[in-house]
Amino acid sequence: MERENFKSRLGFLLVSAGCAIGIGNVWKFPFITGQNGGGVFVLFYLIFLVIMGVPVLTMELAVGRASRQSAVKGYKALEPEGSKWHIHGWFCIIGCYLLMMYYTTVSGWMFDYFVKFLTGTFDGMASESVGDVFGNMLGNTKEMALFMCIMVVAGVFVCSIGIQDGLEKISKFMMLALMVLILVLAIHSLSLSGAAEGIKFYLLPDFSRAADVGLGNVITAAMNQAFFTLSLGIASMEIFGSYMTREFTLGGEAIRICVLDTFVAIVSGLIIFPACFSYGVETTAGPALIFITLPQVFIHMAGGRIWGTLFFLFMTFASFSTVIAVFENLIAAGIDNFGWSRKQSSLINLFILLIGSLPCVFGYNIWSNLHLIGGRDVLDSEDFIVSNLLLPIGAMIYVLFCTSKWGWGFDKYLRECNYGGGYKMKKWLKPYFMYVLPILTLVILIQGLLA
Repeated sequence: MERENFKSRLGFLLVSAGCAIGIGNVWKFPFITGQNGGGVFVLFYLIFLVIMGVPVLTMELAVGRASRQSAVKGYKALEPEGSKWHIHGWFCIIGCYLLMMYYTTVSGWMFDYFVKFLTGTFDGMASESVGDVFGNMLGNTKEMALFMCIMVVAGVFVCSIGIQDGLEKISKFMMLALMVLILVLAIHSLSLSGAAEGIKFYLLPDFSRAADVGLGNVITAAMNQAFFTLSLGIASMEIFGSYMTREFTLGGEAIRICVLDTFVAIVSGLIIFPACFSYGVETTAGPALIFITLPQVFIHMAGGRIWGTLFFLFMTFASFSTVIAVFENLIAAGIDNFGWSRKQSSLINLFILLIGSLPCVFGYNIWSNLHLIGGRDVLDSEDFIVSNLLLPIGAMIYVLFCTSKWGWGFDKYLRECNYGGGYKMKKWLKPYFMYVLPILTLVILIQGLLA
């Protein structure tokens, strides 16, 4: 059976960027930037994105494009005879399942809040009651399960239609709508009185603030964010390489994906910080920033119901674009490894994902007393396994596979990477790729284990 391809280059870039652009860009990046010296952090983030993110991204894409297969068979097609690199492919599939077992729940939160703002749940609400809405949602098993199921069913349905008519068409619409939404929201935030203080806090390099945090801490935070923003190491990007044409080099395409990802991350901060500073609301990390702090801002804002609805529509698109991208990886794995049709693989994965996502839903209500890894709840335990173990270990394996003589080898990787028009990776980078990149991924792994 002939491998499906993307219909257009724009489709590939937007689907790939959609996989990278997710919830972390919007609530994690702005806060970490402000916490780590603003512009100083952004500078180091961009450096690490170039020296770490782009190279590892090209490796995942190269394995996919050269093999025309998903994770397991991609390794099998390229590995030396008798070697066992393909075992990592099964861990990639496990990682994608684990990621979706909690990501679908969080994506459901975004859609739930979109519906809440659209239907006027927050109209006339007192500030102190906003936090109760989030707490009540987490405690309501049926509500949480309903919105998780909506995201899973919608995601599988989109992927079941096919690459061009499903994944590419829907991702194109969502990503273009996301770009329009994010610019409209940013322009509105920048027009608020007091916005200048928010921008100053967010983007002006403040070396005294960076020194307070510790320059070493700023650098390691930037390294972590640059690495995790692309979700490298579990083949979530490799699958899109298998649908690519050879018209353009992988280095050039990887840079474009990183630019789109970074654009959304930075502009998200231009929505959040000016709005928070304009209304004198403290910025806090994690879910509280999105689900408690920002709704408090919106309820005091002229036309707040409209702006809240648009913001959570933007968040729903950002998270759902990741959901369908990773679902495609799982559905393709069923097609490639077990010979299922796309419809069969979609149906089987629908049941696996619906059942697999329930523990995360239950972890906030009927299983709220359940504590797993290091006392973490279900969601944080699943996230720890994916983010702190599978991603950095997986990235290291991709680097070793693409540079080692016992793997695919640097020359073959470089040839695939540089096929087509655009930016060419240089051969003199080989020592850096072979010796420095694995050390950087090891540093991230060690940091993750100590977290």
